[in-house]
Amino acid sequence: MSILFRYIVREVLIASFLAMLVLAGLFSFFDFLSELSDAHSASYTPLVASLFVAMNLPARIYELMPLAVLIGGLFAWSRLSVGSEFSVMRSAGLSTSRLVIWMLLLGLSIGAATLLFGEYVTPYAERTAQQMKVRATSGIVAQEFPSGLWAKDGRTFINIRELHPDASLVDVHLYEFDADFNLKLMRRAKNAQWQDGQWVLRQVTQTTVDEKGTRSATLESLPWQSAVNPDLLAVLMVVPERMALSALHAYIQHLDENQQDSERYRIAFWSKLTFPLSALVMLVLALVFAFHPPRHGGTGGRLLTGILLGLGFLLSNRIFGQIAMLQDWPAVVPALLPITVFGMAAFVALWWIERR
Repeated sequence: MSILFRYIVREVLIASFLAMLVLAGLFSFFDFLSELSDAHSASYTPLVASLFVAMNLPARIYELMPLAVLIGGLFAWSRLSVGSEFSVMRSAGLSTSRLVIWMLLLGLSIGAATLLFGEYVTPYAERTAQQMKVRATSGIVAQEFPSGLWAKDGRTFINIRELHPDASLVDVHLYEFDADFNLKLMRRAKNAQWQDGQWVLRQVTQTTVDEKGTRSATLESLPWQSAVNPDLLAVLMVVPERMALSALHAYIQHLDENQQDSERYRIAFWSKLTFPLSALVMLVLALVFAFHPPRHGGTGGRLLTGILLGLGFLLSNRIFGQIAMLQDWPAVVPALLPITVFGMAAFVALWWIERR
């Protein structure tokens, strides 16, 4: 690659990194203020809340990537324009098509890094943060082991082999102890569903232990009252938009095999798969603003316009996802529609500038 290409890439990456620092710090501050409303117990202190926000930072970085790249590109091109460096590049024969190709190559690199970050870092950090908050804000201790999810609810120890994102439980084991920690009751249920404020265990094998020995019984269904409710279990799960692609794909297959609705997870899968392409679109969109002559001023206005465009892109991703679920669109449509619309707008703007 040419020296000029490396120079432009360095400027854009440095500016994007600084923009990400500012955005991540700002959103983390707001997250911390939000968490302070829950930091009123002896265990969930402001310090623990700040650790929770810090552990959620990878998810914030992933979500803010398009906006940071757009702002970074605007800053970099504005600086090059104000210093007349961009004018010199154009006078030396640097074509618009070559600039676009360079931005696409840089966008592909950023997108690949984003995809890996969202696949291997974000889900783990999100899950760990939520588990830490659960341990600090409730009396229930939950932890994952190779044998599944373990939780303690009073004198009952709960083992859940499979916990699905819809809060349904598979292969549930309950071990109830008396005040002297002697085992008095064991239950094993094939699955459990939340209904009318309580769990309903299905296909239950119950074993009672007392001084007379053990007695077993088989029940088709059995209600189970527990502080371990779906809201509690939900925070132990990563939301679909922050799940790894492999986990999303596996769960979509599970839903399809059981003839259940998988639309939300399909939309999340395609959105996550195409999300790295937003770096390409944002860099090309930022390039449009570089052609504004520096003598005309308006740098602040261009930056504000860019921020609004970036926020509009992030908002449109969520809006189209909700519309797709309501209108039963194919899952790939809401994932590609914002990228296509903003990408076409950027290329049309560049074409119009070239014609002038």
